[in-house]
Amino acid sequence: MSDAILKMRSITKNFPGVKVLDDVTLTVRRGEIHAICGENGAGKSTLMKVLSGVYPHNTFTGSIIFDDEPQQFSAIKDSERAGIVIIHQELALVPHLSIAENIFLGNEVIQHGLIDWHEANARATTLLDRVGLRENPTTPVGQLGVGKQQLVEIAKALTKKVRLLILDEPTAALNDDDSEHLLQLLRELRDQGITCIIISHKLGEIVAVADSTTIIRDGQTIETIDMHGPDATQDRIIRGMVGRSLDSRFPERTAQIGEEIFRIENWTVLHPTQLGRVLVDDASLSVRAGEIVGIAGLMGAGRTEFMMSVFGRSYGRDARGKVFLRGKEISTRTVKDAIANRIAYVSEDRKQYGLNLIADIKSNVTSAALGKLTRSVFIDGNREIEVAEQYRRDLNIKSPTVAQIVGNLSGGNQQKVVLSKWLYTDPEVLILDEPTRGIDVGAKFEIYEIIGALAAAGKAVILVSSELPELLGLSDRVYSLAYGRITGELPASEATQEALMSLMTIEPSATKEPAA
Repeated sequence: MSDAILKMRSITKNFPGVKVLDDVTLTVRRGEIHAICGENGAGKSTLMKVLSGVYPHNTFTGSIIFDDEPQQFSAIKDSERAGIVIIHQELALVPHLSIAENIFLGNEVIQHGLIDWHEANARATTLLDRVGLRENPTTPVGQLGVGKQQLVEIAKALTKKVRLLILDEPTAALNDDDSEHLLQLLRELRDQGITCIIISHKLGEIVAVADSTTIIRDGQTIETIDMHGPDATQDRIIRGMVGRSLDSRFPERTAQIGEEIFRIENWTVLHPTQLGRVLVDDASLSVRAGEIVGIAGLMGAGRTEFMMSVFGRSYGRDARGKVFLRGKEISTRTVKDAIANRIAYVSEDRKQYGLNLIADIKSNVTSAALGKLTRSVFIDGNREIEVAEQYRRDLNIKSPTVAQIVGNLSGGNQQKVVLSKWLYTDPEVLILDEPTRGIDVGAKFEIYEIIGALAAAGKAVILVSSELPELLGLSDRVYSLAYGRITGELPASEATQEALMSLMTIEPSATKEPAA
């Protein structure tokens, strides 16, 4: 038996008009955590789909050797039968089914031709203990947070006698505590003899947990790094990913801050379904022309709820408070009102709220301001193409044509399409909610440059981010939010991770109900 549990040799995969994988080689040792890094569009997820049978063996060239045996997987069930299980970034769980029902979906516990729910729940309880999830197996999965849903997916994988577990961006939507719990679970699975492959853009986590890291760039294998070596650093990984050294993670910027553009006063919002629960509690903030204002807070602090409720009452109920643009009170009661008052909101979930994934680039770019393209009741198709092409060039959207379907773009390019959509509305105020979530370091730098350019053009920018270094690297001022309340405001010169964390963890008074 060889030391390598997996060998992928000369893997080449083509899509119409583009070579996604070009002679890729990957070797994974038994019982290790092996990270795969690369920019969005480098081919990481495609390589794992080749391995897991999502792309059948006759749709690519090259060879796969798993556990010393050549493999030709025609479907996911074939790879699972061999002991390879992949957990995609978009979790494959049914929210209305229970934890136990999801764990054994397609692999039900059968006794005498009927599902034995007692035995299924008992086995599910054992699996939940193994992954460290203290939940009743009859609980609907939709009632769990994303971190717990990830653990349900892993428990589901353990029922399939997994020997190689693949996780695609497992911590992208998790808070720090859930991320650390998941990483510790991966270490425990490794110690139990389960080999893990992890795809992640969070380089700090890779340095902390991986035994080896393979870097893929432009569909080719660049190198594999021994993460226990002295030169296994984030900077080394970045150089391999982008083909150059990023001397600074954030672009240099000299702020030219003008008069106040946008102000929110005494904003309060209630939970949409839980009677009396306060999500945002008497919050106030202001932003000036050319200023980037950050909003820091732990998961559940109410940051997204705050911004969505201001932008056309998109979340919550019974919103009250005042919104001012250039000193004049305005209405943001509907999304149409917000857009008319030159406010734009880039959602934290671009796939659900920001894009039409089955439409092309040009349709997405112009969707929030179609009135600018209409003649009578018809859309000027030629002008639509011109507008979309201009944004494709200006924001460096990597696509040969604006007729490309958005769902086929990388995460970084999808985010640029979202930004283009809102820039076409000609906003004065841009609310950017987690604008770099799930985006690689190279694309992040490009997004940071766009944000800086918007501020330099005199826009008022509000930046919501879970990454404190990102807030500190971009913001001119930072507000902290805890339990739906503004707990502090710091200029960039005084803002540190320690100072912000102290403000982000201030407990509410006993008379206040916590935010979500």
